[in-house]
Amino acid sequence: MSVIVLQVFVSLMLVLGSLVLFVWTVRSRTLDHADRLSLSPLEDDHPLKAPKD
Repeated sequence: MSVIVLQVFVSLMLVLGSLVLFVWTVRSRTLDHADRLSLSPLEDDHPLKAPKD
């Protein structure tokens, strides 16, 4: 029976920790540019120049 109590306690601490980290991330606004950062590996390092006629 004490194992169940310990497991519930550890589970609640994990949930509390994840909520604290989520609130900290939202308040620090580090996700504002996540969409732009996710596309950066797709960009070319050097843009191709059009051939001159």
